[in-house]
Amino acid sequence: QVQLVESGGGFVQAGGSLRLSCAVSGRTFSSYAMGWFRQAPGKEREFVAAISRSVRTYYADSVKGRFTISRHNAKNTVYLQMNSLKPEDTAVYYCAASRSGYDNSGTWEYDYWGQGTQVTVSS
Repeated sequence: QVQLVESGGGFVQAGGSLRLSCAVSGRTFSSYAMGWFRQAPGKEREFVAAISRSVRTYYADSVKGRFTISRHNAKNTVYLQMNSLKPEDTAVYYCAASRSGYDNSGTWEYDYWGQGTQVTVSS
Protein backbone atom coordinates (compact mmCIF):
# COMPACT_ATOMS: atom_id res chain seq x y z
CA GLN A 1 0.00 0.00 0.00
CA VAL A 2 1.33 3.42 -0.98
CA GLN A 3 1.39 5.96 1.83
CA LEU A 4 1.69 9.71 1.48
CA VAL A 5 2.64 11.96 4.38
CA GLU A 6 2.47 15.74 4.08
CA SER A 7 4.39 18.20 6.22
CA GLY A 8 5.29 21.87 6.27
CA GLY A 9 1.93 23.46 6.87
CA GLY A 10 1.44 26.20 9.42
CA PHE A 11 0.40 29.75 10.13
CA VAL A 12 1.80 32.62 8.07
CA GLN A 13 0.96 36.25 7.42
CA ALA A 14 -0.19 37.42 4.02
CA GLY A 15 2.73 37.85 1.67
CA GLY A 16 4.73 35.15 3.39
CA SER A 17 5.95 31.78 2.16
CA LEU A 18 5.69 28.14 3.09
CA ARG A 19 7.07 24.97 1.57
CA LEU A 20 5.01 21.81 1.77
CA SER A 21 6.56 18.38 1.43
CA CYS A 22 4.98 15.04 0.71
CA ALA A 23 6.93 11.85 1.33
CA VAL A 24 5.74 8.78 -0.55
CA SER A 25 6.42 5.18 0.40
CA GLY A 26 7.22 2.52 -2.15
CA ARG A 27 9.65 1.95 -4.97
CA THR A 28 7.58 3.28 -7.87
CA PHE A 29 7.46 6.96 -6.97
CA SER A 30 9.19 8.04 -10.17
CA SER A 31 6.41 6.49 -12.27
CA TYR A 32 3.65 8.47 -10.57
CA ALA A 33 2.32 11.86 -11.39
CA MET A 34 1.95 13.89 -8.22
CA GLY A 35 -0.60 16.53 -7.42
CA TRP A 36 -1.46 19.02 -4.73
CA PHE A 37 -5.07 19.83 -3.90
CA ARG A 38 -6.66 21.96 -1.20
CA GLN A 39 -9.95 22.17 0.61
CA ALA A 40 -11.23 25.17 2.50
CA PRO A 41 -14.07 24.89 5.04
CA GLY A 42 -17.41 24.52 3.31
CA LYS A 43 -15.85 24.18 -0.13
CA GLU A 44 -15.03 21.32 -2.44
CA ARG A 45 -11.52 20.00 -2.83
CA GLU A 46 -9.80 21.88 -5.64
CA PHE A 47 -6.76 21.35 -7.81
CA VAL A 48 -3.64 23.39 -7.05
CA ALA A 49 -0.72 21.94 -9.01
CA ALA A 50 0.54 18.75 -10.60
CA ILE A 51 3.80 17.35 -11.90
CA SER A 52 3.98 14.45 -14.32
CA ARG A 53 6.51 11.63 -14.26
CA SER A 54 8.28 13.50 -17.07
CA VAL A 55 8.42 16.59 -14.82
CA ARG A 56 5.87 18.58 -16.78
CA THR A 57 4.00 20.95 -14.48
CA TYR A 58 0.46 22.30 -14.46
CA TYR A 59 -1.07 24.93 -12.16
CA ALA A 60 -4.45 26.30 -11.26
CA ASP A 61 -4.84 29.87 -12.45
CA SER A 62 -5.28 31.05 -8.88
CA VAL A 63 -1.74 30.02 -7.92
CA LYS A 64 0.15 30.42 -11.17
CA GLY A 65 3.24 32.58 -10.67
CA ARG A 66 3.13 32.18 -6.89
CA PHE A 67 3.38 28.42 -6.30
CA THR A 68 5.96 25.98 -7.63
CA ILE A 69 5.67 22.21 -7.62
CA SER A 70 8.78 20.05 -7.84
CA ARG A 71 9.85 16.49 -7.17
CA HIS A 72 12.93 14.68 -5.99
CA ASN A 73 12.69 11.09 -7.15
CA ALA A 74 15.68 9.88 -5.14
CA LYS A 75 13.93 11.08 -1.98
CA ASN A 76 10.44 9.95 -3.00
CA THR A 77 9.25 13.45 -2.22
CA VAL A 78 7.19 16.13 -3.92
CA TYR A 79 7.24 19.75 -2.84
CA LEU A 80 4.99 22.76 -3.11
CA GLN A 81 6.75 26.09 -2.67
CA MET A 82 4.14 28.72 -1.88
CA ASN A 83 5.07 32.39 -2.12
CA SER A 84 3.07 35.61 -1.84
CA LEU A 85 0.45 33.79 0.18
CA LYS A 86 -3.02 35.27 0.45
CA PRO A 87 -5.78 34.70 3.03
CA GLU A 88 -7.77 32.89 0.34
CA ASP A 89 -5.00 30.26 0.20
CA THR A 90 -6.08 29.10 3.66
CA ALA A 91 -7.07 25.43 3.42
CA VAL A 92 -6.05 21.90 4.18
CA TYR A 93 -3.53 20.90 1.52
CA TYR A 94 -3.42 17.31 0.26
CA CYS A 95 -0.90 15.58 -1.92
CA ALA A 96 -1.95 12.78 -4.20
CA ALA A 97 -0.34 10.23 -6.50
CA SER A 98 -1.60 9.12 -9.89
CA ARG A 99 -0.51 5.84 -11.46
CA SER A 100 -1.29 7.30 -14.87
CA GLY A 101 1.85 9.40 -14.72
CA TYR A 102 0.06 12.39 -16.24
CA ASP A 103 -0.30 15.82 -14.65
CA ASN A 104 -4.07 15.70 -14.35
CA SER A 105 -6.25 18.10 -12.40
CA GLY A 106 -9.22 15.93 -11.48
CA THR A 107 -9.44 14.39 -8.04
CA TRP A 108 -10.82 11.19 -9.60
CA GLU A 109 -7.59 10.76 -11.55
CA TYR A 110 -5.50 10.21 -8.42
CA ASP A 111 -5.19 6.85 -6.72
CA TYR A 112 -3.52 7.62 -3.41
CA TRP A 113 -3.98 10.51 -0.98
CA GLY A 114 -2.29 11.88 2.08
CA GLN A 115 -4.04 13.01 5.24
CA GLY A 116 -3.50 16.69 4.61
CA THR A 117 -1.70 19.57 6.27
CA GLN A 118 -3.30 22.82 7.39
CA VAL A 119 -2.18 26.12 5.91
CA THR A 120 -3.54 29.30 7.48
CA VAL A 121 -2.78 32.73 6.03
CA SER A 122 -3.73 35.75 8.11
CA SER A 123 -4.52 39.16 6.64
